Amino acid sequence: MTDDGAMTDGTAPIDDAIDDTATETPPARRGLLVPGPLGRRLSLPAALLLAAASGLLAVLAFPPYGIWPLAAVSVAGLGAAVHRRRPRGGLGIGFVYGAAFFLPLLAWSSTQVGQWPWLFLCALEALATGLLGAALAASSRLIDAHRWTWAPLTALAWVAQEALRSRQPFGGFPWGRLAFSQADAPTAAAAWLGGAPLVSFLVALTGGLLLAAAAHLRGPRTPPTGTPATPKTASLRKAAALTAAAALCALAPLAVPLGATAPAGATVNVAVVQGNVPRLGLDFNEQRRAVLDNHVQATLDLADAVAAGQAERPDLVVWPENASDIDPIQNQDAYDRITLAADAIGAPIVLGGIVRGDDGTVANMSIVWEPHTGPVHMYSKRHPVPFAEYVPYKDFFRTVAGWIDPRMAEGIDNVAGFEFGTGPGVVPVGDIEITGLICFEIAFDAETAASVRDGAQLMAVQTNNATFDVNEAEQQLAMVRIRSIEHGRDGLMASTVGVSAFTDHTGAVSQATEFNTAAVIQTDLTLSDRSTPATAVGILPEAVLTGAALVALACAISLNIRHRRSQT
Repeated sequence: MTDDGAMTDGTAPIDDAIDDTATETPPARRGLLVPGPLGRRLSLPAALLLAAASGLLAVLAFPPYGIWPLAAVSVAGLGAAVHRRRPRGGLGIGFVYGAAFFLPLLAWSSTQVGQWPWLFLCALEALATGLLGAALAASSRLIDAHRWTWAPLTALAWVAQEALRSRQPFGGFPWGRLAFSQADAPTAAAAWLGGAPLVSFLVALTGGLLLAAAAHLRGPRTPPTGTPATPKTASLRKAAALTAAAALCALAPLAVPLGATAPAGATVNVAVVQGNVPRLGLDFNEQRRAVLDNHVQATLDLADAVAAGQAERPDLVVWPENASDIDPIQNQDAYDRITLAADAIGAPIVLGGIVRGDDGTVANMSIVWEPHTGPVHMYSKRHPVPFAEYVPYKDFFRTVAGWIDPRMAEGIDNVAGFEFGTGPGVVPVGDIEITGLICFEIAFDAETAASVRDGAQLMAVQTNNATFDVNEAEQQLAMVRIRSIEHGRDGLMASTVGVSAFTDHTGAVSQATEFNTAAVIQTDLTLSDRSTPATAVGILPEAVLTGAALVALACAISLNIRHRRSQT
């Protein structure tokens, strides 16, 4: 490639595929594309506008909207916005994309805790997309030199970015991964092969192919003399081929044989109790007795229906996270109420409770409560949420919070400081083993896969959405659906206020409840001891794709350094 952006192999440069020659550029387009060190690129205002619009499009791909094709379109938009920019420009544009995406997507996090935690969380998440933008921008010269790399490099960079923010900082926050927008899409089936990272890869690859197709839509209007096919026609053919490849990429997972590891074990009847709370808000914890009573009463009502022959006696009853914020081990009244419910229904209850140890520690637990026996097993949440369930570097962040708003410092003081669980990620209920996943743990690949490898036969998630809204609940249910496909498990989500629902190994949902409404749902689920390819390979697909992204970025940086040295 020469310094003016032309290709050394005689093909037209990408800017020519996007724009006509300068003499033929309409006046309205001269402000859209401007000269840059690597050739014509979007002007900064146009790039920022495109990045923001693409971030908003990504929001529409997720629940409650669920327009899943927009995820790939969003990827293409960010790629176009950062192409041929310097890395620092890509960083800023990527951050704008992330802000436009995460601020509305995570708006539920501000419903009760205020705007500052929401803004800080979104800023941290947007830093990851900023690094993505910088990496894609730094790869512009490599993309121009080898145009076929545009789509795969885009896909690899997206997976690497998601891998980073799923782990850092403070244990990461994987919300908003491309895969979690695809529960209703054909691409969701790819989770069975390589987990959420493979689904994200395919979505981003589709977006990269669309981006490359758009780059071919325009070419020089005057064909060279004697050329059998005009450059315009050739560009259109390439655009059509790339668009077809994008469609194939999105639809290919339909061929994945999900039935090969469909659950084939015993059938168990499971009831999920959504007791609801007296009113939404953080003061929910002040009404914890009422919340416990709601779940007890709903279970007693189910027991009455069983006795009257109106319902089948369940093999297992699941209450949500925080169903008993009163420590049921140390508080005799709570102990007695739960025992009453378990004895009446004649089946074990798996309930979420806050348990305080003799040493003063506090844990968010899933407790198995057997009829006539009481608590027989407790699973402690392995991945507490930073700043909500514990505060890392508490003295430092309390000081900083006090500078911003004294109420934030008070909020940090009120964080319970949950201990990290260290036990296996399964909850044994008699002869049945279910996943030990509490609330946001479903978003993390490692915790989910470990639960299945430890022997979980059902994908069960207990959650408390009382301090959020229906958007958060539906986004979380989409994760349960993806995980059910990924590991070939029937599943359930039990929520205090909704949405509670059942899923199957294809990701289909049944009996989804209304939000902020008391309900009991019940169905037969099939146990499974089988492993899907995704369960077997674990982190390998993500590690390979992330490693390939780092190699590609190293090649791009090397090419940039060699070019810079050749100019001196």
